[in-house]
Amino acid sequence: MITTLDQIVERVKGTPNKRLAVAVAEDPHTIEAVGRAVKEDLVHATLTGDEKAIKKVAAEAKVDAGLFEILHEPDKGKALSLAIGLVRDKKADFLMKGLLDSSLYIRGIIDKEKGLLPPGKLLSHVTVIQAPAWKKLIVCGDVAVIPAPDLEAKIAILNYAIGVAHKLGIEKPKAVLLSAVEKVNPKMASTTESAIIAKMADRGQIKGAIVDGPLALDVAFSEESAKIKGLVSPVAGDADILVFPSIEAGNIFFKTCTYLAKAELGAVVAGATCPCVLTSRGDSEDTKFYSIALASLLS
Repeated sequence: MITTLDQIVERVKGTPNKRLAVAVAEDPHTIEAVGRAVKEDLVHATLTGDEKAIKKVAAEAKVDAGLFEILHEPDKGKALSLAIGLVRDKKADFLMKGLLDSSLYIRGIIDKEKGLLPPGKLLSHVTVIQAPAWKKLIVCGDVAVIPAPDLEAKIAILNYAIGVAHKLGIEKPKAVLLSAVEKVNPKMASTTESAIIAKMADRGQIKGAIVDGPLALDVAFSEESAKIKGLVSPVAGDADILVFPSIEAGNIFFKTCTYLAKAELGAVVAGATCPCVLTSRGDSEDTKFYSIALASLLS
């Protein structure tokens, strides 16, 4: 079982290199992370965007631009289409966002004619967090794509997270459907939806994980908290997966982990024909590098 982000990197190093297409690559941290991934023998990389700008950023970041194939396209929309086209034409195994608005990146992925989203599928952001105070990786969603997931969306988010957990070698991940309380309250939609999903899992409609909810965050990580509250739960104090009630809750959680707990993370968008790396323009080189490694593992 993989329990750290560095173990993901090591696992990917033992497999054939995947091909990465980076859309609008003239971003310093993106160039640094992709350069590191190429040098550490994780990927072969093709960058789209303004070639002069890419080479300038690479030089300033002290990254050898010769590590990449560069396809010159100064228009951001066209550069994104070019990168997506590489995936559609089987010339790349996964996609990554560079200096590009996330909304434009997502629109390109979900484009019905030239995108990467199969009919009937839902895009969801899956984050893998390594927090210093926790014994293993935390797989969670959705913190960046689905603003207010309904029951159907939460089921999709959970299934994507289960798939990632399996790739990490966790045969039966323990999934927590989060809310503010443990009792079902019809006035709190997150509690009723969590209870429905947990019962679906009990009856085999959701497979591959042990699922419980609604549960508050303390119960997910503390068996003692569960005992104090008088709760009996198969996931208490041993969470592998967190499903958040809303994008606000997820976003606040992962940023709290990052900025106050000094957690490291990798993240991808799931649901498309390939993993799509979606990180913030303000994310560190490490976050982008681990996201590349995670996408390589999932490809």
